[in-house]
Amino acid sequence: MVPSDEKDNTPESLKALPTDERISPINRLQDTWKHSIERPEEFWEREARQLHWFRSWDTVLDWEDHHATWFKGGTLNASYNCLDRHLDTPVRNKVAFFWEGEPGDKRVYTYQQLYKEVNKFANILKLRGIQKGDAVALYMPMIPELPIAMLACSRIGAPFTQVYSGFSRESLAERMRHLEAKVLVTSDGLWRRGKIVDLKGIADSAVGSCPSIQSVIVVKRTGHDVDMEAGRDLWYHEELASVDSGHVEPAQMKSENILYVLYTSGTTAKPKGVQVSTGGYLTFVTSTLKWSFDVDERDVWWCAADIGWVTGHSYIVFGPLIHGLSSVMYEGAPEYPDPGRVWRMIEDYSVTKFYTSPTLIRHLMKFGDDFPNQYDLSSLSILGTVGEPINPDVWRWYYRVIGKERCPVSDTYWQTETGGFMIAPAPGIELQPLKPGSACHPLPGIDPLIVDEDGQPVEDGVKGYLTIRKPWPGMLMTLYKDDARYQEYYWDRYPGAGQDLFYTGDYAVRDRDGYYWLLGRSDDVLKVTGHRLGTIELEDCLVSHPAVVEAAVVGKKDEIKGEVPVCFVVLKVGHERSQELIDELKQHIRNTIGPIASPSDIYFVPNMPKTRSGKIMRRVIKSLTDGESVGDLTTLEDPDAVNEIIKVVYPKK
Repeated sequence: MVPSDEKDNTPESLKALPTDERISPINRLQDTWKHSIERPEEFWEREARQLHWFRSWDTVLDWEDHHATWFKGGTLNASYNCLDRHLDTPVRNKVAFFWEGEPGDKRVYTYQQLYKEVNKFANILKLRGIQKGDAVALYMPMIPELPIAMLACSRIGAPFTQVYSGFSRESLAERMRHLEAKVLVTSDGLWRRGKIVDLKGIADSAVGSCPSIQSVIVVKRTGHDVDMEAGRDLWYHEELASVDSGHVEPAQMKSENILYVLYTSGTTAKPKGVQVSTGGYLTFVTSTLKWSFDVDERDVWWCAADIGWVTGHSYIVFGPLIHGLSSVMYEGAPEYPDPGRVWRMIEDYSVTKFYTSPTLIRHLMKFGDDFPNQYDLSSLSILGTVGEPINPDVWRWYYRVIGKERCPVSDTYWQTETGGFMIAPAPGIELQPLKPGSACHPLPGIDPLIVDEDGQPVEDGVKGYLTIRKPWPGMLMTLYKDDARYQEYYWDRYPGAGQDLFYTGDYAVRDRDGYYWLLGRSDDVLKVTGHRLGTIELEDCLVSHPAVVEAAVVGKKDEIKGEVPVCFVVLKVGHERSQELIDELKQHIRNTIGPIASPSDIYFVPNMPKTRSGKIMRRVIKSLTDGESVGDLTTLEDPDAVNEIIKVVYPKK
């Protein structure tokens, strides 16, 4: 924990406020939260005024049959709010993106330059027949042309979907078919650990089964030879050179019009197309970024995620640009050519707010303290995490080694469906005492409730399922073309609860101080002799051992206990595999959690199977443990990680 009486962790921007303003009740998180829950429409109306609206709304919230229409009657444009609104201010000449490619090439875009590029590409889309309401698919790496394409689509009112560049041919094709996209924007390839990934080849194999695609626009990134089909395929740079660079009038979009559709990756069912509105979503990401990271015009912001995920949509593109921030974008592997790449970039760009995943922190942590200690990280003022609960010991390393014990850690809980942060520390409102591993308190407007299997509230300290009681502006409108699934999955889970409860699918506990602890997905909860154990609890326990840097826990069927935990462990440099260490780790779990949590097996592996974005593929580990097919591995970063698990689980095969 970071005790509040040890040091003053107040961000400089809050310290600069007059004393009476700093202690004003409206600037304190709990009072702000209470106001937002008691008077939600009044509260969100005030927040929406941060945006530029062509026409104001008639109704703040229309809530009917689990569908929220925020700011009904209002019109606005996402591209205008990210770019045009800054052109008559000093932000015009400020850097919007510092971009760095994996090979070391660099580009810089000011807001004025970004505005021109977005207008050019909007013209290209219009010339290719894209009109307001037409869908565009993006299959692009982390290059500046990706946010340019997103903003160009939103400028002309074309809903888009960005398909993560690590997805397979069929994943891309399935999403394009479902959205009925008319244009695909991609690149020839991308750089990953010094090698070229052939995106155009994957795109070509996908487009053949997508009759709606009329044009494929290709950014030249790697310069390797690719096939270009005459009449369909167009080079981005050639199209850019041929179009008028003049102003494209931004479409006046209704607040409830679709901004984008982002598909969640499915493992046992088809991906869900999360349909996102314009006005509510933009209001929510603007507010939550300010609350959770206390951002202002002096910041250099680095959200080290991929825009293929919602994190990149909300907190690389829309949120930071609306705030007029300077952001860092990076294309490649975080430890290429060495594990100091991330820390060197923080020094080079004087990053002030750094936001990344616990997975990446654990990955870089295993290389020791020497790499980050080589670089000047004094520019940092707030650190953040996203994507999964952070192990307390990883939190402490991040706080101690990267933040030098002076940067608060904003551990954010949210998901694709929520659009933005839901539970998180809020230094932009009031800096709270922090607890390593806890996401802290709900943000304004978020009314969580932890319930049992019947939807009844549980007491503090009792684990249960996290639900949300009230609608919030960033929430999904529905699932694209599948409202029945939207109702069934998110709202019909607890019919006897006596109130509408949005089902998050996450397991959590609220402690007696009111802090929320996320314990992983509810389908990652093990049932051991009638007891419920969240896999994150066991993983946290293992990582707290001085020999362990990373752990993944899955359940294995057991005739007597129902399920038993099976643990996979990555050791820190300097520690060796041994039966004595296995016995020590088992005893550590028994002492920390209890005998009920004792695993049946502990396996040592050199690396976890992860996606290119750094997430552990627990479903693959689970399938290997159960002896089942592992399914689609196209997003896997390192195939050898799977082979290593097979070797330790099935040594005689």
